[in-house]
Amino acid sequence: MTFFWRVCGALLFWLLACESWATPPVPVPPWQSSLSIEHPLVGQIWAPGENRFLSAEELVQRLKDADITLLGEHHDNADHHRLQSWALENILASGRHPVLAFEMILPEQQAALQRQRTEHPDDLDGLAIALNWEKSHWPAWPHYRPLFALALTSELEIRAANIPNDLVRSLAKGLPLSPEASQHYHLDQPLDPALDAAMAEEIRQSHCGQMPEQAVPGMVLIQRARDAAMALAISEAAEGGAVLIAGAGHSRTDRGAPRFLPSLAPGKRVFSLAFVEVDDELLEPAGYGEGLGSTLPPFDAVWFTPRANNDDVCANLANFLKNKKEKDK
Repeated sequence: MTFFWRVCGALLFWLLACESWATPPVPVPPWQSSLSIEHPLVGQIWAPGENRFLSAEELVQRLKDADITLLGEHHDNADHHRLQSWALENILASGRHPVLAFEMILPEQQAALQRQRTEHPDDLDGLAIALNWEKSHWPAWPHYRPLFALALTSELEIRAANIPNDLVRSLAKGLPLSPEASQHYHLDQPLDPALDAAMAEEIRQSHCGQMPEQAVPGMVLIQRARDAAMALAISEAAEGGAVLIAGAGHSRTDRGAPRFLPSLAPGKRVFSLAFVEVDDELLEPAGYGEGLGSTLPPFDAVWFTPRANNDDVCANLANFLKNKKEKDK
């Protein structure tokens, strides 16, 4: 009899273990873009800290285990938004009820968002109107619509995770902040010189060297404030945890929003997943860290995807700055 119950106990343990590694409740969505789709890394999920690839099932388990999840995107890549929705669906399937925070929502929009949800709780596209999405600088509403749809059907709290526009203007112009604002956004302490230099160089590179040098310090402060605001938005979540939708740069574990979480949310399990477009010249996953100024990609996991387009980013930026300069005359 003792042997029988030992066998039953072992069988029960095996069944429970298998349940935790069950197939994801929804299949991984097919790619929308075909650019570099034959690249050997497309579709691969890599854990830089472990130097190995993860299966979708392993990734699902890590998403379920985390209290705070950051889903870092390339803003104009439709595949990244589809994978974000896939990740959120898997978190919801585990019984979690997280706060859903967006870089794309400003604090000054929170009241209009909440009013829309209260007065028209089932009007999904009404959220785009409430958020004035059409006139924002973000990609078209259909990219983000599935995420908001999940929030409505699951009755998730939707939270702003950016900084106010007036704060952006003040920091860009080098205007002094109130002591309260400086402390709130963690700008009251000087940044480590090496980190400050790295963030400044990232600003220069991301703007293709076309950013006036005198504007760089202000841009660094804006980046720091945004990282802090995002960390605050997801650290104050209750038992269900939080999910952040933001650019991959804000999801970096070395100098993005996760940098603030050990002090803001002590003991919380944080997981940063970045969706990264493949480069035809880079075939090894570790090589994607170099372009980010790091030995390895600074995320807990990286999911490699096709590119959204072949646009010349620097040429587009030059045209944008030229048009803006003419408009401001």
